[in-house]
Amino acid sequence: MDRLEAMTILVTAADSGSLSAASRQLRIPLATVSRRVSDLEEHLNVRLLHRGGRKLVLTDIGRSYVASCRRIVEEIAEVERTAAGEYRAPQGELIVTAPAVMGRSHLLPIVVEFQRAFPDVRVRVQFTDRYVNLIEEHVDLAMRIGELPDSNTIGTRVGAVGLVACASPAYLKTRGTPKRPADLADHDCITQQAHTATSDWKFSTGRNEQTVEVRCRLAVSLAEAAVAAAVSGAGIARVLSYLIADELKKRTLVKLLGAYESTPLPVSLIYPSQRQVPLKLRAFLDFATPRLRKRLGYRNA
Repeated sequence: MDRLEAMTILVTAADSGSLSAASRQLRIPLATVSRRVSDLEEHLNVRLLHRGGRKLVLTDIGRSYVASCRRIVEEIAEVERTAAGEYRAPQGELIVTAPAVMGRSHLLPIVVEFQRAFPDVRVRVQFTDRYVNLIEEHVDLAMRIGELPDSNTIGTRVGAVGLVACASPAYLKTRGTPKRPADLADHDCITQQAHTATSDWKFSTGRNEQTVEVRCRLAVSLAEAAVAAAVSGAGIARVLSYLIADELKKRTLVKLLGAYESTPLPVSLIYPSQRQVPLKLRAFLDFATPRLRKRLGYRNA
């Protein structure tokens, strides 16, 4: 039995929540994953997992063993990075994830510029609006919108974006312009089910927060689709400000209820907490942070 391989499989299963998830993540057959864990249990003569449920549950000794395995696997990974030169010069592959629209419009140009300055670094960028677990999915860096929960990641603020209501001039000419959040009850609204299952929009009124239940005539799963629908006159959308910057300049959309906008959401670069940050990641952070702050107009750094 290759004990290091078995330990890696067990740690991946514990982090991902199931043997089948570990199988998909490691791209090895589920039968192999199950057999390696059983081999470990037989070697140690203990039970590491409670079997029978859909979600993986570790025994008490299993939790302790996984914690030790994780330290061993991380130590070996760090030794390999050192041997490969990742701490001597920026090189290797850097995996980055970012929200689809913001990533394409703001991060991608910086990535291209970065690679001209650091030709030995390969960059793989994942554009997705879903939450990415950096540790489980082996991602080096994420661009994230919103308050950061307490976790084993480190964040660097690069900007802020706000939720804004908007509609096309044609829609407003036909239906009128809402002057306060309560007026939305008389309008057709476009909601995003990817963000919330309800049709409640929150607005700020001084120091207080006001919740308005809007009439949803169209629900979409992508913010880009909400913007497109608003441009076509389908109703009032509420999206992050960066998504409609071009439409506002072209006057295909008009911003509404500006006096009631909620507190802007922070935009951050985050990466897993680790003993020693690889030079490829440090180089990218040093390169991208000031450029993103300039692009996003962040002056409070």
